[in-house]
Amino acid sequence: MWIRLTALTASIILASSSLMADVKLPAVFADHMVLQRERPCPVWGWATAGETITVQLADHRVETKANGDGAWMVELPGLTAGGPHELVVSGKNRIKIADVLIGEVWLCSGQSNMAMTVSRCRDFEKERAAADFPQIRMFSTARQSSPEPAAECQGSWQVCQAESVGGFSATAYFFGRELHRELNVPVGLINSSWGGTAIEAWTSAYAQQDLAKLDAIRAPWRTQIENYDPQKAAAQYEKNLAAWKERAARARKAGKRAPRRPAKPTDPRSNQNHPANLFNGMINPLIPYAIRGAIWYQGERNSRGETSKLYGLQLQTLIADWRHRFGGEPFPFLWVQLPNYQKPQSEIVETTGWVVVRDEMRKTLAVANTGMATTIDVGEANDIHPKNKQDVGKRLAFWALAKTYGQDRCPSGPLYSGHDRSKNTIVLRFEHGCGGLRTGKGGLVGFAIAGEDKRFVAAQARIDGDKVIVWSKDVADPVAVRYAWAPNPNANLYNDSGMPATPFRTDRWPLDVTGRR
Repeated sequence: MWIRLTALTASIILASSSLMADVKLPAVFADHMVLQRERPCPVWGWATAGETITVQLADHRVETKANGDGAWMVELPGLTAGGPHELVVSGKNRIKIADVLIGEVWLCSGQSNMAMTVSRCRDFEKERAAADFPQIRMFSTARQSSPEPAAECQGSWQVCQAESVGGFSATAYFFGRELHRELNVPVGLINSSWGGTAIEAWTSAYAQQDLAKLDAIRAPWRTQIENYDPQKAAAQYEKNLAAWKERAARARKAGKRAPRRPAKPTDPRSNQNHPANLFNGMINPLIPYAIRGAIWYQGERNSRGETSKLYGLQLQTLIADWRHRFGGEPFPFLWVQLPNYQKPQSEIVETTGWVVVRDEMRKTLAVANTGMATTIDVGEANDIHPKNKQDVGKRLAFWALAKTYGQDRCPSGPLYSGHDRSKNTIVLRFEHGCGGLRTGKGGLVGFAIAGEDKRFVAAQARIDGDKVIVWSKDVADPVAVRYAWAPNPNANLYNDSGMPATPFRTDRWPLDVTGRR
């Protein structure tokens, strides 16, 4: 918990804080905030060095002194769900934070599909009319890229109502709404997301620095930084801008859409996709706010080429990093598996970066207290930002309600758990059959099978109780099966709860990734 008060944070970021006479709090402590129930809640800030600070909430009063750098922190005891309360922080000045609720708090992060708002989703007008949930609140962190760990960020808590819900992260909102309805407690959602960003930007530099396999990602950044010349970059930008203006004018004259305006040059060291920069700017300022867990919707940016194979390592690294920094507990970490996207494919195997990242996500479920929402049936072939975020949020919530909150419900679609070879067939076993395996009319599709030659062909398959039997007349001695192994697969294995089976492979053969996503 005291990571916030390390020498690095104090010397680099908080050195000037000791000069301030007034007590100051991070932006996340503000009106309408939600604190995590039933566990200690850190409250921190800055003041004059040595100043006595008192924090009061409900019947609890805690006192401390600011250290030599002006940083201070207290810990409120676990509180029961409810409110509203008033949080009062006193030193030489007095800060009152009104309308504080106690409930369930989740950190919600990732790239554009997490950032995508309710206003851009399916049935927005219907959702806006129904958005009367004053006990659901969202804190949205302003976008901030930083080469060094930042102590503060910008943002505010918004109460869920018709006027505000359009700006909420849709995935986070639909997740939180399901929790609120089922648990009947306040829900706080901290949305820290940025479109088009890579997972390495959201993980601390310390967590990544000794992982030699990630040098394939770090090396291009070193080259960019070494070759960056601000004057040359500015001159090239002016040339690009002039050329763009001419093309845009011609496009408008022809009644066509103007091309995208060229982006202004930035120092690669400050780029939002540089490793650790978004952790520094948008996660570090939130540490160690008490949370129940985290949800993650990202992977699109990392689905390009051979580096897609590193995604499992990167996701495991991020999970361990965040868990360590938010107090050391293995809190639940849930993510959205990449949806169906691009031209629909048959059951013939196609290994793209999109498919590899999807499989790396599946394999990361081996990490304790993690969960995944499979979404290969709610994506859109022509839109990387599918509008059905309702089912995405619900499926994340189903896992949390079953595994985190102990409800007797199905957490997900069928997950491959193992297989046996029987003569000329392969028999697949699954977790989370949840009442039984199901398929649509016409029988199972989406399976491919291979022998020792590693050549996959379309396979036949049938359900046998809680198992699936796979075979092909063209493979006499099968050794491996893949299911839904394409960016937009034609696949139809579900469980009795109506959730799709997760794409998988039984083999561990090296993957040859095509140039497509």
